[in-house]
Amino acid sequence: MLCMTIMAKINPKVLREAQLIMLEMLVEFDRICKKHNLQYWLDSGTLLGAVRHKGFIPWDDDIDLSMPLEDYSKFIQIAQDELPDSIFFQTTKTDGSFPFDYIKLRSQKAEIVEFHEKDRDVAYHQGVFVDIFPMLTIPNSEFHQQFYMDIFKLIRSVSSVSLHTPEGKNRPLEREKLIATLALMHQGWQKEDSKIIYGGEMPDVAAWFDYQSIFPLKKMEFEGLEFSVPNDPDHYLGAIYSFDYMELPPLDKRATHAEEMRIVDIF
Repeated sequence: MLCMTIMAKINPKVLREAQLIMLEMLVEFDRICKKHNLQYWLDSGTLLGAVRHKGFIPWDDDIDLSMPLEDYSKFIQIAQDELPDSIFFQTTKTDGSFPFDYIKLRSQKAEIVEFHEKDRDVAYHQGVFVDIFPMLTIPNSEFHQQFYMDIFKLIRSVSSVSLHTPEGKNRPLEREKLIATLALMHQGWQKEDSKIIYGGEMPDVAAWFDYQSIFPLKKMEFEGLEFSVPNDPDHYLGAIYSFDYMELPPLDKRATHAEEMRIVDIF
């Protein structure tokens, strides 16, 4: 077994090896989605990486994906039968200590300690990961937008500590009721005047997307391969980021989320 540990500022070679492991997971996920006719798209920093770098943001240490709620639910049903042994499918059911409601693919080949996990006794699986988020549609009105923002604020207040919820408290029963309230507004995918939102399972960022900015999905290069992305990435990224996302941040802001990474070559 080969094990390398780099603290705080991750060695670029270790980070790149971890990125390639995450890319393997993305390729496997894409294969399963094609097999079962499931839709998904690159999201957040992964989408930004595709647009700005044609691959990973050089200092990024995860992959973000989104799926329509129905496809997300179907993937949950089939994932454990479809994924190889090198990938752990992480949910609150498969990993009882996991404090988040959205799902992750975790590699068995590399481990990560995120900044909010530093010096904590973490019991859940800590493989490098692919985050997968469910997406909903709701009516396009000021009332529904404000209701969505208010519910998300409440969800964040009862969500475990993470990058965007540093003061969060893990209250799963309260969170479950709030998530269900948000899901009640889901209209399905027939009404193109709907707005698309993150489901409450992913509490970090509330965003309000035009239906036509996402569908029909298209392909974009990422690390020399092609994956699904929203039809208008500029609109999508503009809804997430308040800054000019095409501008590279200053050197002192180019930091990973990880405090530590370990590459574990056991496969």
